[in-house]
Amino acid sequence: MKFGTKAIHAGVEPDPTTGAIMTPIYQTSTYVQRSPGDHKGYEYSRSHNPTRTALQNALAELENGQHGLCYASGMAAIDGIIRMLKPGDEVISTNDLYGGSYRIFTKIFQDYGLKFHFTDMSDLNNVESLVNENTRMIWVETPTNPLLNIIDIKGCAEVAKKHNLLLVADNTFATPFLQNPLDLGADIVMHSLTKYMAGHSDVVMGAAIVKDDELHKKLAFIQNACGSVPGPQDCFLVLRGIKTLHVRMERHCENGRAVAQYLKNHPKVEKVMWPGLPDHPSHHIAKEQMRSYGGMISFVLKGDQMDDAIKVLERFKYFTLAESLGGVESLCGHPASMTHASIPSEERQKAGLSDSLIRLSVGIEDIEDLLADLEQAIG
Repeated sequence: MKFGTKAIHAGVEPDPTTGAIMTPIYQTSTYVQRSPGDHKGYEYSRSHNPTRTALQNALAELENGQHGLCYASGMAAIDGIIRMLKPGDEVISTNDLYGGSYRIFTKIFQDYGLKFHFTDMSDLNNVESLVNENTRMIWVETPTNPLLNIIDIKGCAEVAKKHNLLLVADNTFATPFLQNPLDLGADIVMHSLTKYMAGHSDVVMGAAIVKDDELHKKLAFIQNACGSVPGPQDCFLVLRGIKTLHVRMERHCENGRAVAQYLKNHPKVEKVMWPGLPDHPSHHIAKEQMRSYGGMISFVLKGDQMDDAIKVLERFKYFTLAESLGGVESLCGHPASMTHASIPSEERQKAGLSDSLIRLSVGIEDIEDLLADLEQAIG
């Protein structure tokens, strides 16, 4: 199947009882057994739920994996993955990382004896230099949040394979429409389904997708034992959202390109971060591993003053100031005080995240209205 067909049909079948074309919402906590242990594959909805099963199967197909697992949030997915490690284990990750990921790594798991290294992954020598006998995992986020850096997944996979490490790729910004990390050598691909996959700002959920059966068993055991699972109503909403993923992403990419080019030529804008621009430092990698460049854009105004950035954010009309991203509506944010506030200021500055940086999640509205909004807000 081509991607658009897969988005609509992957993992779902008409309801065998009624013929309903949409997956039913199995709003139940438990299931009748004919005799102890004699059931139809479902015992308790923390372990399995038919609506969740359909979504997990759909996600596995979209990412060219074998198994999908859904969690109550993107952070719960990260939690479930990191729980495979043991005290003393070490993880190498990028220094330009979503604030929530940085927080759970350094404020939760570091207290349980794990060690995390954050480095500039644009140079794979930096990754290689941090590998030691305790290293167990490489954690990649690409495009990164919020600096839109591109990390070479295939290159990281070669390092991981050489040292027998797990490679995890956060594919939230790109979605399987733009790239498939498992095809590039990753062992686990994770998503905050809250964002582009659901696409309508009405659900919170996370996911992990794998090819390996043993890896799936480990993650499924943790998922069931810890119980961080989504409800069937939310699973239904994500299944619904996925059916339009390809058409939404096409428009996000189209609008993203127009906004990036507009900002690039604006006299008051100092820097634009979007991997589709030819002068992006990793444009060549993005061109190789991505099918297009998405709708996430960050920029800095000339003068790099936080007060100026705040004024622009307050003046927006269609770019709504709010947490999150990836919905049909355009959003704007101030990472230093919102999504990345949990990262110490000195660490943000070291990674290149200035206090005046503005992040845009370009929606699917008419581009003329979005450009007019940028014009009146920036001035």
